[in-house]
Amino acid sequence: MNHHPILVHAEERMKKAVEATRHELATIRTGKATPALLDTVKVEAYGTTVPLQQVGSVSAPEARLLVVQPYDRSLVKAISRAIQMAELGLNPTDDGSVIRVPIPSLTEERRRDMVKLVSKLAEEGRVHVRQVRHDAQHELKGKEKAHEISQDDAHRLGQDLQKLTDRYVSTIDELLKKKTAEVMEV
Repeated sequence: MNHHPILVHAEERMKKAVEATRHELATIRTGKATPALLDTVKVEAYGTTVPLQQVGSVSAPEARLLVVQPYDRSLVKAISRAIQMAELGLNPTDDGSVIRVPIPSLTEERRRDMVKLVSKLAEEGRVHVRQVRHDAQHELKGKEKAHEISQDDAHRLGQDLQKLTDRYVSTIDELLKKKTAEVMEV
């Protein structure tokens, strides 16, 4: 693979697009407990709003249960309230020291909606990767017009860029396939 600065920059941006897509998909509830489900939860603590990870640790001891262990016991109620207010469809319970969050199983209709959402997020990731390709192609054409690179080099770099694009789009497709299977799993 060519190590031209345009390709290196494009690859970095494509990697970021894939990681962003992976992170987005991880926050989608599948009926299976995963600590990433609570990544979006913000807690009112010490007079400010902070991410849940800063005030407690999240673990998944069972397939359908998340446990939040607050670093400060006085925040149990605030954390519990924040999880309820996050509109994730979760109902936490606390015993004064830890918060248990049972993960309800999904209905068939809800699973289908989730698959649509997962597909939409994956398509946004693909679009972002293609946008990076478009930007890099534009940059290559500019360098070719300015005679900074030859026509042959521009063509070769364009082919390498397409290979990069295909690789990252197929990575997103793999993520989509895995997440869809996870969501549809009963």
